[in-house]
Amino acid sequence: MKAVIIGGGIAGTVTAMALRRAGIEASVHEAYASGGEDAGAFLTIMHNGMDALRAIGADGPVIGNSFGAVGLELVTPDGRTVDRRSYDLDGLAGPRTMTRASLYRTLQEEAISRGIAVERGKRLVSASPGVARFEDGSTAEGDILIGADGLRSVVRTIIDPDCPPPRSTGLDVVYGYTTDTSVPQAPSIYRMVQSLHAFFGYTSVPDGSTYWFARLPTAEGVRVGLSAAEWRSVALAAFDGEPLPAAEIIRSTGDDVFGGHSYDVPSTPVWSTESMVLVGDAAHAASPAAGQGASMALEDSVVLAQCLRDLPDAPTAFAAYERLRRARVEKLVASSAALSSGTTSEEGRNWLYRHHIEWDETITA
Repeated sequence: MKAVIIGGGIAGTVTAMALRRAGIEASVHEAYASGGEDAGAFLTIMHNGMDALRAIGADGPVIGNSFGAVGLELVTPDGRTVDRRSYDLDGLAGPRTMTRASLYRTLQEEAISRGIAVERGKRLVSASPGVARFEDGSTAEGDILIGADGLRSVVRTIIDPDCPPPRSTGLDVVYGYTTDTSVPQAPSIYRMVQSLHAFFGYTSVPDGSTYWFARLPTAEGVRVGLSAAEWRSVALAAFDGEPLPAAEIIRSTGDDVFGGHSYDVPSTPVWSTESMVLVGDAAHAASPAAGQGASMALEDSVVLAQCLRDLPDAPTAFAAYERLRRARVEKLVASSAALSSGTTSEEGRNWLYRHHIEWDETITA
């Protein structure tokens, strides 16, 4: 069996490595010339995501290019810390934080080092059983096609032309980085702050710089094409004057600010055909609130490879993979959406915050 994987991000590269470990040849075809075009955002791989990487021996490169944390704090609008949680690492590394671009580079380099072909500048335009066709006129042939092409998946629309489009979460998300070590620090922890009108989170890197994000309730299309300075001003306006460290941290930030609207994919009716299947955000994109999007994609990659290794044919493997994954990922998307929208009770919000670190299903080789 040979697999053609569309998308060179998290799900695509790790699926290729998991398939190779299962004895299945795979090639990766990335639309962007460099991969990791979403250079501004950072993300966290939680314990379950690290379990998935560990199952295929790919956790080491990620650990080497990221930084970890030992716990999480929840802070209310009046500045009170209402909950502290320590990560029970049990001798294992996790969770890990890094920029999306760095994670893409790390995983692509690891895939290439294992002999996997990673072709960039290959934007899929159409596919039929056995053949993928790209915008530059080239093609790739294989027995199965795996759509790891993210939120705006082309493969998803090929599998099901009537699939629902991504849904607005009603949030703009702004990411920033400051090297000012005089601002309030959160060394080795993730500090999550619920303000009166928005949500702010930050963590400090071992070198003293700070990664931060802000989730701002906003209708789709209100803020389009903003510069770094404009996104910084928008984020600052949401927190200025509140008894929280958010405004001070945002003010200290230069041009390393990136923003955009957030979407999710709560349910994809059709995950596969006899020769095509979806993984990661192509099947089930979540809002960033629960911090589990990357980890769920990593789980998908390993479980799909296990099914293709252990079952007699692709359709049977795809059906088993969906049975194993659908309920879990749709629960995560729904939980994250509820947290993003603020529709849960205080008790429910606290449960969801804690759930950020408790999706602890172990993935083994």
